[in-house]
Amino acid sequence: METIAFIGLGVMGLPMAKNLVGAGHDVVGVNRSPARARLLAEQGGRSAATVADAVGQADVVITMLPDTPDVQDVVLGPGGVLENARSGALLIDASTIRPDASAAVADAAAAKGLDALDAPVSGGEAGAVAGTLSVMVGGSPAAFERALPILTAVGKTVVHVGPPGSGQTVKAANQLIVAGTLELLAEALVFLSAHGVDPAKATTVLAGGLAGSAVLDRKGPAMLDRAFEPGFRVDLHHKDMGIVTAAAREAGVAVPLGAAAAGLLGSLRAQGAGHLDHSALLLQVERLSGRENELSADE
Repeated sequence: METIAFIGLGVMGLPMAKNLVGAGHDVVGVNRSPARARLLAEQGGRSAATVADAVGQADVVITMLPDTPDVQDVVLGPGGVLENARSGALLIDASTIRPDASAAVADAAAAKGLDALDAPVSGGEAGAVAGTLSVMVGGSPAAFERALPILTAVGKTVVHVGPPGSGQTVKAANQLIVAGTLELLAEALVFLSAHGVDPAKATTVLAGGLAGSAVLDRKGPAMLDRAFEPGFRVDLHHKDMGIVTAAAREAGVAVPLGAAAAGLLGSLRAQGAGHLDHSALLLQVERLSGRENELSADE
């Protein structure tokens, strides 16, 4: 089994690292907050104080960090991964960052004798805990084959989608679809409530037809219960939609509905809801409709 340095033990990273421990790997965790690394150690992993300590003897380095600058700093910066990893190590970035930045990281890794993959994931905290994430992987076919036994310990659907940066491009498309679907689901629930229809019964039948989706199945109940504890925060989806709109502009692609969803997420965040789950788009639609809290009042 591999020795894996896992950098970034947040909401997604810690359960992913635990699943790698469960698969028999020697996992060394490092995190900005040392308490998270201690939690990994309590589950059979090990903790390290610095990136350099974690990656020095690792066969594989996995990063799961919030944004593009974080990955650039941890991988490319002083005391970072490329400065301390041994030649021949495999770098897997599971963060969601800009596709062009992923391609640049892969080039820098190659220059240091490392293979690199961008392997962002979808499935939220529940998928990370269950080990059923969808993993979209960019990089060389050889590096993908090498990484496959590791990625299947954290994901159920693992697909090589193309060269470096391709995984991030697919993840951007994923976030575009999810944001648009969440917004339309929120609008549908407010619409149903305004017409006096029981939204719980309505979503049950909608889920069995063409309108059915994983977003409806997973986020519909949370919207109905007004349970907005973060599985995936508005702050992060706002960041991801910035990636989407920038990449679309660079490619000359129109994303009018995506741009609208991005604007609504940005507005919701500006109103102080960045810490809530992205299903809190429901609150935004209610405010725009002058129907705050009517969904719960009708039930």
